[in-house]
Amino acid sequence: MAEGAKSAGGAPVEIDIFIEAGAWPAQAELTSLVDRAVAAALAETGVGGASELSVVFSDDAHIRTLNAEWRGKDKPTNVLSFPAFPFAKGGPLPPMLGDIVLASETVAREAALEEKPVENHITHLVIHGLLHLLGHDHETDAEAEEMEMIERAALARLAIPDPYA
Repeated sequence: MAEGAKSAGGAPVEIDIFIEAGAWPAQAELTSLVDRAVAAALAETGVGGASELSVVFSDDAHIRTLNAEWRGKDKPTNVLSFPAFPFAKGGPLPPMLGDIVLASETVAREAALEEKPVENHITHLVIHGLLHLLGHDHETDAEAEEMEMIERAALARLAIPDPYA
C-alpha cells in the first residue's frame, strides 16, 4: 500500500490502485492522476483525517456485472463507488473510505465523444466517485448542483477544464 494524497487535515490517505482489466495508461500515470484527484477533492470538501481508498481500473464487462448486482442496472457505466462505512458529510474520514471502480471502454468512449484527454476524464471520474464515498449524491437537482460545484472547483485546482461547460 502506498501513501497517496493528503487529506485536508494533512493526514495521509493510503491509496491502493489495481489494474484489473482494460486498456489503461501505465500504473505510474494512474497513480499520479489518482493522487492528484483525491488531494484536490479533499481540499475542496475540507474533509480531514487518515483513511484508506481503493481504486480499481477495470472493464465494461466487470462493471456491468457490478452495476447489475448492486444497482439493478444491467449495463456498463463509467464509475461506481462502494463505501466501506456510512459517512456523514462534513465528518471525519472513516478508517476506510471504500472502492471506486472505473470501466475502460466507457471511459475511453466518453472522453472521445467529449473530445477531451482520457486522463482528464479519469481524474474527473475519480473525483466524482470519491465525492460519492464522502456522502455526496446527485439524485435531486440541488444535490447535483452541489456535487458539480465541488467537482468543478477540484478540477480547476488541477487546471482541467469544466466538464459540464
